[in-house]
Amino acid sequence: MTTGANVHGTAIVLGTRGFLITGPSGIGKSRLALACITAARQAGHFAALVADDRVDLSLEHDRIVARCPPSIHGLIEIRGAGIGKIETVPAAVMDWAMLPVSAPFDPRLPLEDETLPLPFGRVLPIVRVPVEEGAYVLNILQALIAEKMGS
Repeated sequence: MTTGANVHGTAIVLGTRGFLITGPSGIGKSRLALACITAARQAGHFAALVADDRVDLSLEHDRIVARCPPSIHGLIEIRGAGIGKIETVPAAVMDWAMLPVSAPFDPRLPLEDETLPLPFGRVLPIVRVPVEEGAYVLNILQALIAEKMGS
């Protein structure tokens, strides 16, 4: 059985991991997605957009799968500049929720084992990623995920 929902967010793939970028409108989801994709590609890794702004999520074979609604396929908002086109993948398994955060950081440290509840009763572990100018987003993300996985 497949259960699904359409959620506000941005879904990307970095290497073999899927990330659902979440948060309120204007927090920087699309900007963080572009920064991650660009940095990963510059480092020689695979990276692509699944969907920006609206994401179709489904539970398939006990995995959370993200897809793009057809009307926005391949499009990403560049706030203040317009809508851009970017390489996409048709679907990806989501492993993490990513929450962009900006200074001042409140809370200074996130809750332990913070999760994003999904409409069909599942959760994704959250990793909070600072989105300050000049931040090396991939290095930050790698360090945070390694810590959360106990690596």
